[in-house]
Amino acid sequence: MAGHSKWANIQHRKGRQDEKRGKIWTRLIKEITVAARMGGGEPDANPRLRLAVDKAADANMPKDNVTRAIQRGTGTLDGVNYEEVRYEGYGINGAAIIVDCMTDNRIRTVAEVRHAFSKFGGNMGTEGSVSFMFKHCGQLMYAPGVSEDAVMEAALEAGADDVITDEEGGIEVLTPPHDFAVVKAAMEKAGFKAEMAEIIMKPATETVFTGDDAVKMQKLLDALENLDDVQEIYSNAVIED
Repeated sequence: MAGHSKWANIQHRKGRQDEKRGKIWTRLIKEITVAARMGGGEPDANPRLRLAVDKAADANMPKDNVTRAIQRGTGTLDGVNYEEVRYEGYGINGAAIIVDCMTDNRIRTVAEVRHAFSKFGGNMGTEGSVSFMFKHCGQLMYAPGVSEDAVMEAALEAGADDVITDEEGGIEVLTPPHDFAVVKAAMEKAGFKAEMAEIIMKPATETVFTGDDAVKMQKLLDALENLDDVQEIYSNAVIED
């Protein structure tokens, strides 16, 4: 089914991530460590670890770094013990924001997140204050020019929930979180490698920001993004250039 244009926004976010390559590596090391601790050190038997290892390969992370992170997670090597924590809040004009962190010091992390919200015009909320507006799902993004019919046929056959095409021709495939790895592998086997593939919190509705509000909202998101303990940020804000 058709949807509004989001391809440029996705590419913009990917570009911003690429600019912060060193920090991406640090986040991936944390994710690999935690995934290995929770589900074991074999990627083929641990979908969360498989996704993190695939992301590390896409980010050109040396294999030795990946191996050490897995070893720290399984206890073969000593390392910092990270825990996952989620914060929720509101941005400019009440836009919803979810901030997922991995930390070895909750007191430090919550103070930094709260400070970023308040400094840049947002407000920290309570647990569950905005998460009900998001759906936990797998997302695969395909660039404009890929055959919508072919992607849809392959995706639905693989077990995807939905296929959405935006007005620029970009295609978004959505999956249940637990089926993400299976659908991604099936799509690649069918010849469709996604430009972006991840498990996300997808907003049920989106709010478009332009002008001064867009600048303010971007500053808030950047401030949160730049915190060392932040792993992922999800928002229903769409920043227009």
